[in-house]
Amino acid sequence: MKLSLVVPCYNEAENVAAFQEATIAAFDGCGYDYEIVFIDDGSQDATLHNLRKIHAAQKCPVKVVSFSRNFGKEAGIYAGLTHSSGEYISFIDADLQQRPEIVRDMVKILDEQPEYDIVAAYQDRRGEGKILSFFKKSFYKLINRLSNITLKSDASDFRTIRRSVADSIIDLTEYHRFSKGIFAWVGYNTCFIPYTACERLAGKTKWNFRSLMNYAIEGIIGYSTKPLRMATFFGFLTAVASLAYMIFVVCQKIFIGIEIEGYATIIVLTLLLGAIQLFCIGIIGEYVGRTFEQTKDRPIFIAKEVLDYEK
Repeated sequence: MKLSLVVPCYNEAENVAAFQEATIAAFDGCGYDYEIVFIDDGSQDATLHNLRKIHAAQKCPVKVVSFSRNFGKEAGIYAGLTHSSGEYISFIDADLQQRPEIVRDMVKILDEQPEYDIVAAYQDRRGEGKILSFFKKSFYKLINRLSNITLKSDASDFRTIRRSVADSIIDLTEYHRFSKGIFAWVGYNTCFIPYTACERLAGKTKWNFRSLMNYAIEGIIGYSTKPLRMATFFGFLTAVASLAYMIFVVCQKIFIGIEIEGYATIIVLTLLLGAIQLFCIGIIGEYVGRTFEQTKDRPIFIAKEVLDYEK
């Protein structure tokens, strides 16, 4: 098998059939075999029903992996890797904002330029608001400064990789997954190409500000220990400030005398120190929580149903 297209799906009932038709049209006459690996991420609509119909028809080789519940897109990507058989593996969304024709271009680059192991697409033009765009740019600047990996701004999971890269990623069995960080961490030579996202065919996007913020925290915590050092720095700074204030109070008591005042000062200092302590405990808690969940060694996903095709 030359190519496997891994397609994570969550409530994409209106899109999966159109995606298959667009893929068939894009790869008509390509001269090599391919398969589509649909990952149903615990959808609540008719996505699985429609995927079963697509699998039964077999207009092109189709495999369906259905999760027992919603495990998230990161788990969907990992499941697609473990169930794909292609020499190349592409990750692409089902809503047709990312076109299969671009995947064909990616395959051509890997065929003609063996020095590259990954072809990743980044959006050259975005239709999002200025506020969201600002936070995204700030996230990339922050994580590149905090971690020992470098993420390209606006690069998405939309990419095609060689089997050697896929095998390296499969070996990383961490429970909390951040695919952009994983792609950067495993290394390999990457070719970045621009693309323009199309309008979503049907349905609504699953991403909002809250989910993007959680995703950003996942990336920072997963690929940097510098927030822990920041907590240590705050603790050291607070200790120095407390010591200095203690010396000031003692000197004031000896040389000037202290009247019964300072209620506001005590309250302000108590709230400030309490806030710093809670902030540092929160940072430590994020790391401890992830360590706790990783030590349980739970599977990244549970597949309740796998529909394969005859080979």
